[in-house]
Amino acid sequence: MDKFLLRQQVLERLAEDLLEVEEAVRVAHEAATHEENIAENKYDTLGLEAAYLATGQARRAEAIRHAMAHWRQFHPRPYDANQGIQIGALVCLVDANDRQLQLFLGPEGGSMKLVSGAHLVQVISSEAPLGKAMLGKCEGDEVSIQVSPHQQQFEVLRVH
Repeated sequence: MDKFLLRQQVLERLAEDLLEVEEAVRVAHEAATHEENIAENKYDTLGLEAAYLATGQARRAEAIRHAMAHWRQFHPRPYDANQGIQIGALVCLVDANDRQLQLFLGPEGGSMKLVSGAHLVQVISSEAPLGKAMLGKCEGDEVSIQVSPHQQQFEVLRVH
């Protein structure tokens, strides 16, 4: 799996998400300012609700722009066994049922699933619970996280 290709896929997906959110902002803004949505009394809140929606969508757009900036500046480095897993690592974990999980550890804002060849790759941030738990680990180490009442454990099979 090519880390730089995965990085490019993340940027493309974020760009698609940004276009969708910007369209949602435009539609919500139009609804908020449309003459038919002018409040006729204090119980007529359609325009106000559309304005809140437009504000929320605008915040989401800004978050995506912020994530895109982080991903543009991100240049994955080769794995260094002396440092263990760091941002930019491609990690293969295996759980107690021998199910493998392919992870790409990146900067914030890129949580998504991608396809690389025949593999499904989960992109996660180093700020995610599993991302934090993996930092500094090496091949053969165990990684565990608490998910609600259950403890999930994995073994690090491979790191690139």
